[in-house]
Amino acid sequence: MADDVGGELDLEAFRAEAREWLEANFPPALKGKNMANELQDGETPSADLMLWRQRIGDKGWATPMWPKKYGGGGLSVKASRILQQEMAKAGAFNPLMFGMGITMIGPTLLDYGTEEQLAQHLPGIIKGTVRWCVGYSEPGAGSDLASLQMKCEDKGDHWLVNGQKIWTSGAQYSDWCGALVRTDPTAKKHDGISFLLINMRQPGVETRPIKLIAGASPFCETFFTDATATKDSILGELNKGWTVGKRLLQHERASQTGAMGGGGGRTEKFQDLVKRYVETDETGKIADGNLRSRLTQHLMDAQAHNLTLARARAESLNDGNPTAAASVLKNSATHVAQTRAEMTLEAMGHQGLGWEGDAFTAEELGTVRGWLGGKAMSIYGGSAEIQNNIISKRILGLPDTTQST
Repeated sequence: MADDVGGELDLEAFRAEAREWLEANFPPALKGKNMANELQDGETPSADLMLWRQRIGDKGWATPMWPKKYGGGGLSVKASRILQQEMAKAGAFNPLMFGMGITMIGPTLLDYGTEEQLAQHLPGIIKGTVRWCVGYSEPGAGSDLASLQMKCEDKGDHWLVNGQKIWTSGAQYSDWCGALVRTDPTAKKHDGISFLLINMRQPGVETRPIKLIAGASPFCETFFTDATATKDSILGELNKGWTVGKRLLQHERASQTGAMGGGGGRTEKFQDLVKRYVETDETGKIADGNLRSRLTQHLMDAQAHNLTLARARAESLNDGNPTAAASVLKNSATHVAQTRAEMTLEAMGHQGLGWEGDAFTAEELGTVRGWLGGKAMSIYGGSAEIQNNIISKRILGLPDTTQST
């Protein structure tokens, strides 16, 4: 195994090993497919998808750089990058990247968790057998998250939890929830918050899916009525949960922007997809000059995003923390994704507006749902407007014009 050594020969040996393993274990029927909807919506996965999830989970390569002692891959940064490259070449994808376990909760556990917490929770996350959600927003605490009121009381041998969360993605399918709760109502609003790990499979937890225009219901209202948690379920220090919560949001933005990697999936170039639906000239170019120009600009924007992403990864290697570029990447990722969805719909024409029926392929039916669902990218994980304020004040150093003088 050549994963933890830096020599060129060893890394090339690992590349060959990764390629051979993918050829033997990645189901060919999944090659180049976008499985986001099937993976996110809680539907029973296909047999091929379940097999792939089990195989990559057992190998530890869904979390390639996590410690081996919990079931992770234990790979170096360079070896992990090679694995991503080989997955992209194979048209493979990481089937766990769409869940909050390895994108948010797991990395935050690695930052703050005790050895007991890591041993309890990481193996299930790594293998994809335990699903997680995140309990942050409340009806009266959205952008001003520190105003949250969900109460967590110390009952001696356990915590007692009462309150409501909203927009809890995947709560109806989740086994556990990482939630910000108020443990000291007398402290300043940022100081009385703790990060609590809550078992969702108990009588005191109720989830109500919120139906969205895209047809799926990834978001829920979640109610906690005399729910309980063990005394060792606080992640990090008591009443210091605001720090833990901010760190989780950094991991969330890293996953949303592509900073965590995860393999390829679709192998067809976007321009080739467009050409399948629109008229081309005798040289094979897209005949519509305006569409061609906009497509070119989009591809340039996507490449600029990817290069900035690579720079941010390189910068974070110094201390392991996301840099200021993470805020920029959140908005650039949103712009690239939403622009691509709009252009795909435009290229497909009426074939991209189907909702059901045999006249449309599965790809076409997924396009309109993806376009509608993608509108939420401007809101979740920090709205575009909030991110622009962060960029202007903390990165560019512009004056704060929102405060009265």
